[in-house]
Amino acid sequence: MATFQNQATLSYNGKVTTSNITTGELLDPLTATKTAVMDNYTANDDVTYIISILNSGSAALSDITLADNLGSYQFNATNLVPLTYVADSIHYYVNGVLQSAPTVENQNPLTITGINIPAGGNVSIVYEAKANQYAPLSAGSSITNTATISGAGIPTPITASEVINAENVADLTISKSVSPTTVADNGQLTYTFVIQNSGNTAAGADVVVTDTFTPALDPISVTLDGTAWAANTNYTYDAATGQFATIAGQITVPAATYTQDAVNGNWIVNPGVTVLSVTGTI
Repeated sequence: MATFQNQATLSYNGKVTTSNITTGELLDPLTATKTAVMDNYTANDDVTYIISILNSGSAALSDITLADNLGSYQFNATNLVPLTYVADSIHYYVNGVLQSAPTVENQNPLTITGINIPAGGNVSIVYEAKANQYAPLSAGSSITNTATISGAGIPTPITASEVINAENVADLTISKSVSPTTVADNGQLTYTFVIQNSGNTAAGADVVVTDTFTPALDPISVTLDGTAWAANTNYTYDAATGQFATIAGQITVPAATYTQDAVNGNWIVNPGVTVLSVTGTI
């Protein structure tokens, strides 16, 4: 939107006088909005974006270019791009009717050409981008990406931005090992469960580990991060069937921490770790 001003001059009998200044607005017939289907992301998430362009003017616009910076931000002396365009994910609608996909001239930053917008009509462009190694993941982080629309008939390029936030969530994995791997009858062994949290939020209230030891162990002793646990307070165990379960709320897995490589700028995930050990006699 631009403003314009005008002022008249009146000359008479060798005198000059001026009128008041009038101000008006020149409305751009083209408007655009950008929306993410989901406003949160996690590592390696696919994010679907919708760019809606409305042409309220009386002239059609053809061969328009859309450029999306995919969240580019400055790091040291370079720019990092935290989103990666998902190839062949574009859907292109004119007045709600699906069209052949326009041309992707470049993927980083994303540049799309050959967009046609009818007079009094609208265009929707839908595409996906994946959060990559440059996407920040800690709580409170976000990605802002901006689309710029330009071409013949658009005096000033128009922009549309969208912000997505790192989702506050735990992301747990568990691995199990046994030591020793060879044991005789009436021998003792230890099962070790390593629980890792790659998310930015600690996990606790609903974390439960269950297992059925075959053969059953009797008796058993249990520790969490080296601290002894008590039966029926921290866990339950049936020596007859070998069924073992921790009690909800007894395990807490800390959130991950994240560090950004000082040279390359990629984010490194340092998972939070909790170790559960069960030692028993076969």
